Amino acid sequence: MDSKTLKNYRKRLVDQKTAISKGYDKTRSLGKQVDSDVYHDPVDKAANSYTKEFLFSLSNKERNEIQMIDDAIARLDEKRFGACVVCGENVDRKRLEAVPWAKHCLSCQEKIEAGLI
Repeated sequence: MDSKTLKNYRKRLVDQKTAISKGYDKTRSLGKQVDSDVYHDPVDKAANSYTKEFLFSLSNKERNEIQMIDDAIARLDEKRFGACVVCGENVDRKRLEAVPWAKHCLSCQEKIEAGLI
């Protein structure tokens, strides 16, 4: 890939990380707010527990996405971006456009999802 394309991917990755980080911070503050609310009714306590669990599951997803984005930025720095980490083949450009932090080619991703790798 040429340097202009790589710079474009880096910008998209950094922008996505920033957006996720802002969402993560908001989710975390909402989780703290849910903790501070005091409920005496068992139904309200159950709803509060569900909301808190939902918010924490979102934050786990966001943390995982941030880690995948950081890994993609590291691959950019190491000049390995765009190559499958399993087989070394190029990741399809359309796949990278859709998910710039993708680290597997379509063939290897299908094998991973099938439990073959």
